[in-house]
Amino acid sequence: MAIARRKLLQSRQVGSLLLFLCLSVGGAAAIRYSVAEEMESGSFVANVAKDLGLEVGKLAARGARLVSEGNILHFRLHRKTGDLFVKEKLDRESLCGKADPCVLEFEIVLVEPLQSFRVEVRVFDINDNAPVFLNKEPLLKIPESTPLGSRFPLQSAQDLDVGLNGLQNYTLSTSEYFHLHTRFRSHGPKYAELVLDKPLDREEQPEVNLTITAVDGGSPPKSGTAHIRVEVLDVNDHVPQFSRLVYRAQVPENSANGSLVATVTATDLDEGSNKEITYSLAQNPEVILQTFQIDSETGEVRLKGSLDFEAIETYDIDIQATDGGGLSAHSKVLVEVVDVNDNPPEVTVSSVSSPLPEDSPLQTVVALFSIRDRDIRVGGKITCFLKEDLPFAVKPTFRNSYSLVTDRGMDREEVSGYNITLVAMDTGTPTLSSETVIEVLISDINDNPPVFQEDSYILTVPENNSPAVFIGKVHAEDLDLGENAQITYSLLPPKSGDLSVFAYISINSDNGKLYALRTMDYEAIQDFQFVVKATDGGFLSLSSQVTVRVVVLDDNDNCPMILYPLQNGTLPCNDLVPRSAEAGYLVTKVVAVDGDSVIFITHICQKIKYREKFTIQEHFCDDCNFSNNLVQGEASGSTSQPCPYEVSSATGTGNSEFWFLKRLMPNFPFPHGTGEVKTEAGSSLPPDSDRNRSWGSEGHAQVSDDYM
Repeated sequence: MAIARRKLLQSRQVGSLLLFLCLSVGGAAAIRYSVAEEMESGSFVANVAKDLGLEVGKLAARGARLVSEGNILHFRLHRKTGDLFVKEKLDRESLCGKADPCVLEFEIVLVEPLQSFRVEVRVFDINDNAPVFLNKEPLLKIPESTPLGSRFPLQSAQDLDVGLNGLQNYTLSTSEYFHLHTRFRSHGPKYAELVLDKPLDREEQPEVNLTITAVDGGSPPKSGTAHIRVEVLDVNDHVPQFSRLVYRAQVPENSANGSLVATVTATDLDEGSNKEITYSLAQNPEVILQTFQIDSETGEVRLKGSLDFEAIETYDIDIQATDGGGLSAHSKVLVEVVDVNDNPPEVTVSSVSSPLPEDSPLQTVVALFSIRDRDIRVGGKITCFLKEDLPFAVKPTFRNSYSLVTDRGMDREEVSGYNITLVAMDTGTPTLSSETVIEVLISDINDNPPVFQEDSYILTVPENNSPAVFIGKVHAEDLDLGENAQITYSLLPPKSGDLSVFAYISINSDNGKLYALRTMDYEAIQDFQFVVKATDGGFLSLSSQVTVRVVVLDDNDNCPMILYPLQNGTLPCNDLVPRSAEAGYLVTKVVAVDGDSVIFITHICQKIKYREKFTIQEHFCDDCNFSNNLVQGEASGSTSQPCPYEVSSATGTGNSEFWFLKRLMPNFPFPHGTGEVKTEAGSSLPPDSDRNRSWGSEGHAQVSDDYM
């Protein structure tokens, strides 16, 4: 039966795999595998894709990666095939020490969508360590008067393996004085005791040499030996006696070094030096010698190192009391470590999705993390929450795993990123907590159209300008980022479909600068308007429009022209005047027109023969009373270069008047609905334009009909 069990264990240690699925406390599935330690790097463990029910290639498509606590990975994943391999040779003893079972945990994290699976790999022990005695040649001093049946504890052998591969038994070389008895500890390896079978006689044999062998349960078994030298002492009739066989103590795990654990007491009925007792921590494992110390005179056991309930809960300490004659007795101190809430919860973030689009829907997974509290018994329930009011929420997934999800809408233009502080808090006494900051950046989407700086623009350009002259610019801004904020400017054609505006104006699509393509003529067009469109570079582009009005500034580049009276070459025009006409009599009316806009200075030469004298009068036209369908020569402006024109009345009598008609020129068509007036020639005029005043029924100047 024992042989069959060893063969079964050996087959497991060779590396056979065991896979099974189980449901965790939270209800989510976890995958468990098992491997034998010392498997070579690259050894096959299992096909994860098959066990997860995923198609071949899905792991690579979803960016599968392994995440473990402390970022220490002992396995690697072939994402194309889904095979899981050993990354490096596994040594169970260095990974888990004496803990059994030895389980390595990690997560497989997938994206699009974000998802994780917990994987547990149990590392089975193989018999790769032999039992070892720390002291290869221990010395025992035993009085020759020691009664039969006396027991002498020996040091324990140390075997790093566990289970059947660990220390199982001790054997002793053939001796007529002693036999070996193996005993068990409540915590720690087995140890052996020498039992006296035959009275010692120092005079007959002052020293006894023995060989002890420690054997493990591997197949084949491994062993280690130590050579015991027993020195037979002269008669010391009494051995020390402890007041108790077992001492018990409870010590909080946060006790300081030097804290008193227990006090042991032993007495000896002998006299003199044989009565003097010395206490020691003989035959104890190294971990006890590093943690405790004893006062050799008082028997006070105190802390030497720190305690950790999460690592070791109890200690079994062997105390030896030795009198001056070399006789010794043994007792035990059982130390129970009391758990205290001295470990705050630990947060481990396994994955973060950053940057996050600002239009992400609610409940979008932002990060995955887990929380562990080493104080299992006194830490109580763990709560996790966000430190600040942010558009995120913590959502439990399974066991101590959580996800961070979106809880409200986000706007990158208001907040471009978040430092999210996760608070993990236990309910122990005192309450302990830890904080972990997750940085999440918000990526831009095209949700803001360009906005012009002005509601509308009015630009001016002097007439007779050079072609391609810069006349001004429009500017729009977009609150988005990157391509979503790159603005392109363009001109929109009028709704009427007339594309003549493109022959006069061009715009730089990058910066919104406007240029006049042709030379402007104020006499042909005084103002016009068009629509500029600003479009961003987003995938679904957004745009806005603004109206630009261009006003042409007049230059005095036209001379006045006499419309009436009609001129015939160089001959003067003749008008009849009654002989009885008196001073102030209206001889004629002069009608003139100037293509430019206002001020006219008229020179009126009145050649009136009164007593052989001629008078020349110079008048400004701003005091003339013209009819409302004519443009008066008002002194509301000035011309850059005056153009004189002289007119003389034929008769030299009467009151001279000049009327000036403003030329009617065509203009560009404009979009309807702007409050502008359409002329017969199709030009678009402002409602208050001078050209909207009536020309009369036949479209020419009306003058007095007394002599016309």
